[in-house]
Amino acid sequence: MLFALRYNRRMFTSTAAFLRYFEGVNRRAMRDIAALPPEADGWTPQTGEGEKAWSINKLIGHMAGSRLYFASAYSGNGWISPAPPDVSSRDKWLAALESSHAEFHARLENAPDSWLDRRIDMIDSDATLPGWRLLLMMMEHDIHHRSQIDTYAGMNGWDVPQIYNRSAETIGALQSAQRAKYNQPGPAHQL
Repeated sequence: MLFALRYNRRMFTSTAAFLRYFEGVNRRAMRDIAALPPEADGWTPQTGEGEKAWSINKLIGHMAGSRLYFASAYSGNGWISPAPPDVSSRDKWLAALESSHAEFHARLENAPDSWLDRRIDMIDSDATLPGWRLLLMMMEHDIHHRSQIDTYAGMNGWDVPQIYNRSAETIGALQSAQRAKYNQPGPAHQL
């Protein structure tokens, strides 16, 4: 079972289940990055500071490097940031993400499932958190920055892939048929 039913229990019941789920997250990151046009190479927001002002290149490198940062902490080797990958041009983006995914998988594939419950010291406080939460933090971090890049793409008028190959417009167009099929009266509403 992928998810436990109770909040205070770990979400993933095995390391293998987490890695399978993250495979899909990585696939969607690769898809979205591959969809970026050549003019995305080097694009930087006009305003902002820190992460809010990073180029798309730097964000992709940050995604790739952060996976290994979290893997280091999960493995009990500290919150150690690796050297950033070379993402200086668009042709290096997918290789950086795929390489970090492969390395992340290799570092975790033989980790015992008991590590999901093992407490891990935080880098910036005296708090600890269970391993499964650290893995979710890594995945949410990855999705956060993929969404940031997708937002930049939309702002620039570049195509943004649909997450599950379904747009809100497609689902909205199917609402009348769903209401009829399930005998739900009333007008169809758009998402």
